[in-house]
Amino acid sequence: MKIALVILLSLSSLGLIVTVLFQSGRSAGLSGAISGVGESVFGKKKGMDELFAKLTAALAVVFMLSSLGLTMIL
Repeated sequence: MKIALVILLSLSSLGLIVTVLFQSGRSAGLSGAISGVGESVFGKKKGMDELFAKLTAALAVVFMLSSLGLTMIL
């Protein structure tokens, strides 16, 4: 059980990092000047931003639950 939670935590953390990097910048400041990786790979599509936002939220929930479960086991 412990190994499964560690694997789930590792995969969700890597997925969370990737989805956050794929999202485009929201403001016109420095983050707007440096566009997300998703724009250079997929082009500028509004649907992709919404997909990455939902995927980020789902991965964040999985990350929090797996870290909480791992803390309870230890």
